[in-house]
Amino acid sequence: MMEIKISSEKSLKGYTLIEGFPGTGLVGPMAASYIIEKLGMEMIGYIYSDRFPPIAAVHGGVPMHTARLYADQKSKLAVVFSEFMIPVDSIYPLADELISFVRKNGISKIISIGGMPSQNPSGAAYVISSQPNLVGKSSKQGLKPVSEGVIAGVSAMLMTSAVELGIPVIDLLVEVNPELMDPKYAEVAIKGLGALTGIEIDTKELEEEAKEVNKKVGDMLKKAKESHDHYAKSAQEFGPPSYA
Repeated sequence: MMEIKISSEKSLKGYTLIEGFPGTGLVGPMAASYIIEKLGMEMIGYIYSDRFPPIAAVHGGVPMHTARLYADQKSKLAVVFSEFMIPVDSIYPLADELISFVRKNGISKIISIGGMPSQNPSGAAYVISSQPNLVGKSSKQGLKPVSEGVIAGVSAMLMTSAVELGIPVIDLLVEVNPELMDPKYAEVAIKGLGALTGIEIDTKELEEEAKEVNKKVGDMLKKAKESHDHYAKSAQEFGPPSYA
């Protein structure tokens, strides 16, 4: 079961959805968390799945779901991200649910933020899009198009579905050292997002806040792995379930 549960009746028609699930360099959640903070976004819902690890995030003493959805009426931006790595068996149903959500709510386009492994990150941002004209426009904003390569995870499934359904999707990729979680990567992503949307977000406090985000996300990833290992071990000890 995979379901986006909305707690607000706010209209999202014409909004841009920013997808920031964890991936290489944790660029997505770093950038997403900072954008949410700086724009003072309202949490409007969360993603529920019985495939997700049984953990909850606690922020400011308040327990909350680890995969959440935020929105800001002024900028017409919505952000979806999680504080744990999406399990492989959840990627397809999650992408399908997000596409259904986008179509149902009249969201105009999707921008996925992620990292692109590099031994020597140049500080450049790259784009891949389901629509060639979007690549052309972003190139004029200083973003570099990717002509060959491979993308993976939720963003890849969103992209392939978008091509079939005619939904505008852009992958905004930042070169990263996969061994590091550097706030500078999120800064590049946020500036790239500004070029794509025309919405400028001050990144002066990013380094300090990103360190805290890194710690929170790192803790959640560790807990998710421990939870997975615990349940996997239990399954091995007790064997497969039997049914009467």
